[in-house]
Amino acid sequence: MGRWREAPDEGAIIRITFISNYINHHQIPFCDELYAQIGEAFSFIEAQPMEANRKNMGWDADTKSLSYVHRLYEDENNCLELIDSADVLIAGWTGLGNDSAAMRKIAARMDSGKPVIRVSERIYREGRWKMISPRGLKAKYEEHTKYRNSPVYMLCAGAYVSGDYKLIGAYPGKMFKWGYFPPFRKYDDAKLSDMLYREGEQIRLCFAARLIKLKHPELAIKMAEYLSEKKVDYHLDIVGDGPLWADISRMIKEKGLEDKVNLRGFMKPDEVRDIMEKSHVFLFSSNYLEGWGAVVNEAMNSACVVIASSEAGAVPYLIRDGENGLIFNGCSEKELQRKLDIIISKSDIINRMQKAAYETIANEWNSHIAAKRLLDFCGKLVNAERIDVPSSGPMSEAEIIKAPGLIRILQEDNHLE
Repeated sequence: MGRWREAPDEGAIIRITFISNYINHHQIPFCDELYAQIGEAFSFIEAQPMEANRKNMGWDADTKSLSYVHRLYEDENNCLELIDSADVLIAGWTGLGNDSAAMRKIAARMDSGKPVIRVSERIYREGRWKMISPRGLKAKYEEHTKYRNSPVYMLCAGAYVSGDYKLIGAYPGKMFKWGYFPPFRKYDDAKLSDMLYREGEQIRLCFAARLIKLKHPELAIKMAEYLSEKKVDYHLDIVGDGPLWADISRMIKEKGLEDKVNLRGFMKPDEVRDIMEKSHVFLFSSNYLEGWGAVVNEAMNSACVVIASSEAGAVPYLIRDGENGLIFNGCSEKELQRKLDIIISKSDIINRMQKAAYETIANEWNSHIAAKRLLDFCGKLVNAERIDVPSSGPMSEAEIIKAPGLIRILQEDNHLE
């Protein structure tokens, strides 16, 4: 790994600045942990105000009370100084143009040889075939590949990110597993026991997402119909709103599922978590366009067995198929049915996976562990010490995982029959 050799004074607190488009409820727990550990040496820069539709979805946390949050659109000079003076700069997606003062400052920072840690979802989410564009490759070289031998590192917010960057020769040996870390709810043994499925109980399932094509909410209805056909005692909560609301509502009525499926509509994040806590199984059917999928973290934290599509970024990182959840390939209805058959066969299978799901989040994939590991990485990076990465979880090596196939992507997008 390339390293910045100009170390700060021994014993000095490392100054970390994190710039992204805006802060939200998925980032606040991680940022709170950094602030708790290094205080005012940590700063978060919001590059732009949050969009109205995100605020309406309950994403607008009270950031005015977060002393570490600075707003580029309100105090540009101070924010540019924070970018320049940080010992380590963490740069996510900002939504700013390359000709903006902040993006010029970030580029100068990367050219300077001082350490920069980038955070990214997929760059070829709609298909790696798009990398053949000469104009696109030139832009990717300027933004990423030319730093292959510089102290610029990549946190891969999704399991397929590393493969995208490998295609363009960027960040060799410098890509690490990352993601999003929504608020963690800790349960005592008694509460956790109450959340587990018991033989003879009604199986409670949950689906929570915007009702849009990439989330495939229709699969949840099809699974409800399947369970009804098999005479399983179940209840399904569907939480979310969106353009497919009328279609999903009509499916429920046409299939006679009104007494089994509750279409709840939009709910705030904390309310969704309350529904998850009462559920045993969580259905996650997003396709390749889902960069991460923080509901997977939340459902596992809520001791749900997540049955998840392999295509979403969070799934290969968080779920070990058959141990702490179940993975089905693509968005296959038949394979989802087979995974559901495993769940309904024996109560002890649900119990075991529910516990393992909760433990995955409690013991590894949470904001406290992520912040601790990142701070350790930054300290060794700045002081030019040997960097030993963990074997799993946040900050472990991001291996290359095969992405969804081009043929299936084109079929889903109606480009092929």
